Amino acid sequence: MTAYMNRWTDFPDYIIGITKEIWEDRGVGTLDHYYAKDIPVRSPMGITMGNAAVKAATMATINEFPDRQLFGEDVIWSEDETGLLSSHRLNTVATHLHDGAFGKATGKKWNVRVIADCAVRGETIFDEWLIRDYGGIVRQLGMDPAAYAAELIKKEGGPDKAAMPFTPAIDVDGGYHGTGNDNEWGARYAETLTRIMAMDFTHIHRTYDRAVIGEYPGAQTLISAEECTKFWVGLRSSFPNATFTIHHQIGMDGGMLSPRAAIRWSLDGRHDGWGTFGAPTGAPVHIMGMCHAEYGPFGPDGVGLRREFALYDEIAIWKQILMHQG
Repeated sequence: MTAYMNRWTDFPDYIIGITKEIWEDRGVGTLDHYYAKDIPVRSPMGITMGNAAVKAATMATINEFPDRQLFGEDVIWSEDETGLLSSHRLNTVATHLHDGAFGKATGKKWNVRVIADCAVRGETIFDEWLIRDYGGIVRQLGMDPAAYAAELIKKEGGPDKAAMPFTPAIDVDGGYHGTGNDNEWGARYAETLTRIMAMDFTHIHRTYDRAVIGEYPGAQTLISAEECTKFWVGLRSSFPNATFTIHHQIGMDGGMLSPRAAIRWSLDGRHDGWGTFGAPTGAPVHIMGMCHAEYGPFGPDGVGLRREFALYDEIAIWKQILMHQG
């Protein structure tokens, strides 16, 4: 019996509940209870160290987007000796009502997905990995991701002074050392991503539902295995020699939901191919990626991947490319 069980129905209820309490109900002060004092929060744009920094960033976001809502779509989770790990997928909506990190208020609405991997002991989150569809926000506010990244570099003092996006070289040990579980659905999806990154794109047609819905960076919704293939080809062709690594893998059954999986992964290499990120530049790039997948009965072998949610941060990738170019 863990501490949160006295207030919350179960672990997913705790994750969804505190998210609303902190960010929608304006309980920013509760972060002193729910977040460890020295927590590292990794995103593709870098690492935020400590709960005080998390509170400051939270207040800035609330101010810029005061009507923001975060709808919890799923919590895929596992447990080991270092704690519980929740991979929490959110569908978040907001209006750009005040000036802030995204520039002068535009009054425009946006809708993107976020995936947060949070390591928890009791009621305290002590380690975190977070990807929001930064490119999707930028696009819906009327900006181009590459141009926005260039302006960000300029505001931060130019290529020599701008803050570097996250790479393994600046990572820290936050205390969570788990790698997930050995559930069959996590293993199945891990094999799929591994085959895709090995350029076996026909595997998508062999294992995805013909009517699959893909939710991808840039707030893209794509329908069909063919369109999902184009998404993955575009990414891999930009970084054809990059090393693909799976860092965390969870599979789940039950809970009145489809069999599903959550994978945290990375690509490390150079921007040496034509693809989603334009003409090759040779820039060294680290891509932090997170994916969720849901399975159903319609597939070539009686099982098909019906919905895929894949996130990386376009802005962080463009920033690395442009900083390399100077």
